[in-house]
Amino acid sequence: MTPYSTTTTPASTTPASTAPAGTTAPARFLLLGDSHAGPVGRAAQEAGIPFRGGPIGAGRDFFAEFFDVRAGDRDEGGAGDDIVFRKPEADRHYRRFLDELGIPALGALTVPLVSTLGFSAHFVATAENWQVYRVRDGFPPGFLSGRLFDGVVLSMSRGALAFYRHVRRLGLRTLAVMPPQRVPGHADPEVFRAAQDTLRRALLPLGVEIVDLRERATDSTGVQRPELCEPDDTIHGNLAFGRMILADLLARGL
Repeated sequence: MTPYSTTTTPASTTPASTAPAGTTAPARFLLLGDSHAGPVGRAAQEAGIPFRGGPIGAGRDFFAEFFDVRAGDRDEGGAGDDIVFRKPEADRHYRRFLDELGIPALGALTVPLVSTLGFSAHFVATAENWQVYRVRDGFPPGFLSGRLFDGVVLSMSRGALAFYRHVRRLGLRTLAVMPPQRVPGHADPEVFRAAQDTLRRALLPLGVEIVDLRERATDSTGVQRPELCEPDDTIHGNLAFGRMILADLLARGL
């Protein structure tokens, strides 16, 4: 799994300073994601913000089709539509989160959904996949902002797009968190940056709120600042980055 997958199990209660002793504070959001959800969960735990959820799989698992729609039984509790993750481990985590929230299906969720699914752009940006589009040492002018590029990225991200379309059809307030601006050696930095913008443009018309901290978290070259990076790691943000994301979520009213 991921560096944070074993450290983001949600706290069942808030600290005594924010909830009466012996009570369980209601969750303020459901967190579903890949490893990039880890720092968000850790920051929420540290701050005593009650939530449910965390990472349910690796980033590569959430691009092509990764879930199926399952209708809930509206005659027994009005649960509405649900989803089933195709990877058994991901679905087990998801079912546990629903149980902890006391709901039978995603359609019954009454708190916002915070998700990192589909935003591990380094998988889309694998350099060898884009070599065919290069001319000498670079891409043709306008390629990274053009329709062909958008079409390829959205095709590769079709599972994530379907997920966000579905949760919005369920009427869920949905916030998608953009990833740390860290590009591992196998990925093309230009594609990495442009692919995020393509997905962002596709999600905004659906009513998905985008948590985009790029201007605040990067240096003048667009790379994640070292103090916001997980050490000895080429991909993840650290707890300080998670705190920035959490602060943004709280400012939005979560």
